[in-house]
Amino acid sequence: MSNAPQPVGSTFEGRVVIVTGGTKGIGRAIAEGFLGAGATVVVCARTEPDSLPHSNGNRAIFMQCDVRTAQACKELVDRVGEEHGRIDVLVNNAGGSPHVDAATVSPRFSDAIVNLNLMAPVYMSQAVYHWMARLPEGGNIINIASVSGRRPSPGTSVYGAAKAGLLSLTTSLAQEWAPKVRVNAIIVGLIETEKADETYGSREAQQAIAASVPMKRMGRGDDIARAALYLASPTATFVTGAQLEVHGGGETPLFLDLIKRYASDAN
Repeated sequence: MSNAPQPVGSTFEGRVVIVTGGTKGIGRAIAEGFLGAGATVVVCARTEPDSLPHSNGNRAIFMQCDVRTAQACKELVDRVGEEHGRIDVLVNNAGGSPHVDAATVSPRFSDAIVNLNLMAPVYMSQAVYHWMARLPEGGNIINIASVSGRRPSPGTSVYGAAKAGLLSLTTSLAQEWAPKVRVNAIIVGLIETEKADETYGSREAQQAIAASVPMKRMGRGDDIARAALYLASPTATFVTGAQLEVHGGGETPLFLDLIKRYASDAN
C-alpha cells in the first residue's frame, strides 16, 4: 500500500491526469498522489516499468511515448482524451540531464536535453490545450521545473537553460490561456530519489547536503506531489503563472560558510 499524499478537502474523482515520466522518481510520487485522490492517471515513458504507480487500490495506466517528438505527444494526448472523454491535469515532469562538460558536449546531446526539458512540455501543453479548453471548469498544466533554472548550473548548463525557459513558458502560457487553462510551475530543490547515490554521491555526502538545507533534509517525491495536488485543486482556482518553490528553504550561499570558516581560523 502506497503512502501517497492526500489533498486536504479535495478529491479528483472523475478527473483524468497525465504525468510524463510518471513511472519513477518524482513523477511516480506525483502519479501516486493523484491516484490516492481518486483520479484516473495515465503515465508515459519510453519503456514500460516492471511495476506501475498505485495507491488506495488504484493503478496508473501506462502508455508508451517519446515526449521529445510533437507527433508522439499529440497521439498520446488524443488517445487519452478519446478513451476517457476528458483531460483535466497535465504534469510535465519528464526531464533531467547527466553531468557533462559544456566545452566538449556534442550538439546532438544538447538538442536532446533541450527537447526533453523544454520542447516536450511545449508539445504536450499544445496537445492538451484543446481538450482542457472545452471543459466547463477548464484544466491545469503543472510544469516541474528546477532550482537549476534559477541559479548557475555548472555541469548541466544546457539543462539549467532549458529549465529557465520552462519557467518563462509557464508565465507566458498562463496569461495566454487564462481563464480556461491554469499553468503553474513547481521549482524543485534537492530531492532524494532512488538515484540519490548517482546524483549526490556517498551517503556521507548526502547527509552533509541534507544538513545544509534549512529544513535539515532533502526533499522527497511526496513533497512535490503535495504541491502538484494543491496547484491542480479548487483551492488554487486563482493561482496561475505561479512558480512555487519547494526546496526546504533553498541552498545556503557559499559565502556564508566561507565567512564562518575564516572567522574561525582568525580566532
